[in-house]
Amino acid sequence: MSDTQNASLRVAVLGTGANGSIIGADLANAGVDVTFIDQWPANVEAIREHGVRVQSAGETTTTRVPVHHLCEVAELREPFDVVLLLVKAYDTRWAVELITPLLHEDSVVVGVQNGMTATEIADIVGVERALGAVIEVTSAMYTPGVVERHSAHERCWFAIGALDPAAAHHVAPVADLLRNVGIVEETDDIQSAKWMKLVLNAAELVTSANLDLSISDCARFEGMREVMLEAGNEAIAVAQAHGFRIRPIFGMEGDAAEDPGSYVATILDELVANYILPHSRATVLQDWMKHRRSEVFEMNGEVARMGRRHGVPTPVNDAVVEVARKIEIGELTPSTANVALMRQALREPVTVPARVRAEPGRRERPLQSL
Repeated sequence: MSDTQNASLRVAVLGTGANGSIIGADLANAGVDVTFIDQWPANVEAIREHGVRVQSAGETTTTRVPVHHLCEVAELREPFDVVLLLVKAYDTRWAVELITPLLHEDSVVVGVQNGMTATEIADIVGVERALGAVIEVTSAMYTPGVVERHSAHERCWFAIGALDPAAAHHVAPVADLLRNVGIVEETDDIQSAKWMKLVLNAAELVTSANLDLSISDCARFEGMREVMLEAGNEAIAVAQAHGFRIRPIFGMEGDAAEDPGSYVATILDELVANYILPHSRATVLQDWMKHRRSEVFEMNGEVARMGRRHGVPTPVNDAVVEVARKIEIGELTPSTANVALMRQALREPVTVPARVRAEPGRRERPLQSL
């Protein structure tokens, strides 16, 4: 794709929950040829009948878009130039397989998701047709076809990058598309950028969901800031062992945003102060409210798996995962009573064992499953 082709790109948004619907609506309102594909039947029918309705700052904007059930994908014939993938991380593989017949030789699939999904996408469509993305958009969807948008354009942030030089020509056109939604950074180290977002996710998403609190309330709850910071610091130690670069995201600047010792506190405070509303619930908590399983194993669980691989202890992430696991199987309920279960794992700040320190520039593929 070239920049001159941008205006005529055919774009599919595969996964039109809260974030997918916001992105798709902004693209449609910018004149992009965009098609929604979703797995929630009631959501598809609501958008088909009423359009996608985005509520923001007391106003509701309705956008009409073509929308399809998963079962209708096999009826589509014209290929897409860009597929923006916004399904849950654990749904990545089957969703990419589903859309692959609708790609042409120079199409691209972009993992606009939490979790380390870019390598899974590349495994299926080839590195030349895969991009990774970091997303920071705060939103919620509790009613089919209706989105609560909590972050305005200037508080939506993306990073886009290729895993391989063969896909580098896709980066600029996709970045231009997403600039209709928020601020976009193009990066030559997307895996490090995605792990840095995973650091933040490990600190704030499952921890707050385990307490049935908003992210902001969790950060202020007695005893929880230490848990959140240590969960993130463990993820930083794993990053150092693996060879990921500690780098700022959300456009942050300054030494504190690159220093492993201050990174987690800096990015968590930036998120709470400038990117989320006080009442914003984590995606994990939203999933549990809908009686769906969450991405805990793709976030804190991924930190724990990679820690075991490199010999880096992750006791706080292990405890966070165990509480979430028990919530998902019905042995616990989300509650502030769970603070004690996570605080039991607190100890001295984690350090990277010398025997597993990575050589500069070392890169390895993150583990993807148990």
